[in-house]
Amino acid sequence: MNRTLRVGTRSSALAMAQSTTVAQALENAGYATELVTVSTPGDQSMAPISEIGVGVFTSALREALAAGEVDVAVHSYKDLPTTPDPRLSLAAVPGREDPRDALVARDGLTLGELPPGSVVGTGSPRRTTQLEALGLGFQVRGIRGNVNTRMRKVTDGELDAVVLARAGLARVGLLEVITETLDPLQMLPAPAQGALAVECRVDDVDTEHLLQSTLDNQACRVAVAAERAFLAALEAGCSAPVGALAEVVEDLDEDGRVAQRLFVRGVVATDDAQLLRASVTGETTAAEQLGRDLAAELLDARAALLSGPGQ
Repeated sequence: MNRTLRVGTRSSALAMAQSTTVAQALENAGYATELVTVSTPGDQSMAPISEIGVGVFTSALREALAAGEVDVAVHSYKDLPTTPDPRLSLAAVPGREDPRDALVARDGLTLGELPPGSVVGTGSPRRTTQLEALGLGFQVRGIRGNVNTRMRKVTDGELDAVVLARAGLARVGLLEVITETLDPLQMLPAPAQGALAVECRVDDVDTEHLLQSTLDNQACRVAVAAERAFLAALEAGCSAPVGALAEVVEDLDEDGRVAQRLFVRGVVATDDAQLLRASVTGETTAAEQLGRDLAAELLDARAALLSGPGQ
C-alpha cells in the first residue's frame, strides 16, 4: 500500500493520544499515516451523555469515514452504538488498556478513607449507582468535561474526589494522580471500557486486511464482543445503567488439560437502584452468546424483583 493512511480522530487530548498509538503502530509496520481531526457533537456540548445520546462522539467520525474523507477511524469502543453500521468494518480491536475505574481523591485518599458526606463527581449513571450501592454515605454529583477539567474540580476543592476510567488517565500519562484503582468487585466498568475500535470502509479490503494484521488483538476482541452483546441485549430490555467485564482465563477441560475460557461478569440496576450481579463462563468462540445469556439471566432476575412477592 503506497498511499498515506488518513486516520480520523476527535481533537480532545485523550482521543489524539489514542489515535496516535494506532498511527504509530501502523508507522512501525511501514505504513505512512496522517492524523485528521473531526469535530463531533459530543465535543461541542456540556450536556450529560444521557441527554445528548449514544453515538455523539462517533457519528461525525463515521460519516467522515463513509464519505472517504479519512481511511481509518479510531474510537473509544465504549462510545460506539451497539448497532453495526453496514457501511463500515470493525477491522481491529487493539490490545486493551486496564479497563477498571480509578479514583482521584483529595489528600491521596481511597474510597474507604473518604469520610461520609464526601462529594464524589462522575458523569456516569453506571458509576453513580455502584458508588451509592457501596453504602459509604457519599454525595454523588454529576459532572462533564475532559479529564483535566474533572480533576481540577478536586484540586480546587469543589469535589472531594472524581471517578474516571483508568485507561484514559494511562493514555494521557496521568497514572500518578490515581489514589485508588477500583476493584471490579466494587465497580464493574462500562462494556468495552479501555478498548479501542478501529474502523474502515467495508469495501476497502486492503485497509481492512492491513488493520487486522497489524493491530487486532484476538483476546481483546473476544472479551469486548461478549461485553457489547450483553449491553445490546439489555438495551432491548431495560434502560438501567449496566457494567460488564469479560476476561480470557485459563481453565481445565474435561481431560484435565489447560484451556482458555471466557469469564464474563455483569451488573444492572433495578428501578430502585438495587444492583443485580451475575457471571457466566464458556468457550471463547461463543463470546456473543455468553453476553446474551448473562443479560437474559439479569433481565429475568430484574423482572422477578419487579413483579414482587406472590405475583
